[in-house]
Amino acid sequence: MTTHKRTPLDRSRVLAAARDLADTHGLAALSMRSLATELGVVPMALYKHVADRDDLVGGMIDLVIAEYDEPDPDLPWRDAVTQRVLSARQAQNRHPWMRAAIETAVRQTPGALRYMNAVAGEFIDGGLSVDLTHHAMHALGYRIWGFNPEAFANAPAPAAQSAEEQKRQFELMTAQYPHVTAIAMDAATRNPQGACDDQSEFEFTLALLLDAFERLHATGWVSRQPRS
Repeated sequence: MTTHKRTPLDRSRVLAAARDLADTHGLAALSMRSLATELGVVPMALYKHVADRDDLVGGMIDLVIAEYDEPDPDLPWRDAVTQRVLSARQAQNRHPWMRAAIETAVRQTPGALRYMNAVAGEFIDGGLSVDLTHHAMHALGYRIWGFNPEAFANAPAPAAQSAEEQKRQFELMTAQYPHVTAIAMDAATRNPQGACDDQSEFEFTLALLLDAFERLHATGWVSRQPRS
């Protein structure tokens, strides 16, 4: 009788399975029980490798961060920061759950700290002061992870309307919110695939911020002392 030896669990296998499960079903579907089912073990077996769900998600975050590309060390600081951030965005696009994981993380993981240190290091090694780098990191915020914070979540798709209903809705919006409507119409005209082009908007904002940091560095900017 032939017996098949089961591949033993270890932390890397647990994290990879959790990442794949979240890739397929989303972060909300990930639990110790659902992961155990995916791996064909009892939930208690997972606790030998991860302390709890927060530790599990933190490990998944570090697994994705390990995918980020390292920029050429000879690049100017601005190009290096751009490459790091756009690589993070590519990884976030491959693993859409990463945004929710970053936004809800309860602790900074070693991988996250190494990445933040690397981004800050590009500024400082490029000659920017620690003071300006501190403020630049705050200004970039979640953008270092590859996504823009938005004022509002994407609205659900509207219910099907007749041509007459669409016309009345457009006239109402134009009368009550003319500027918002003008922006929406212009965006839809420029990008027929959808009202907003997330990638171009992300790159626009990143370039805008880096322009500002470059100008501030050139003028020898220093932060104001806090009021006592």
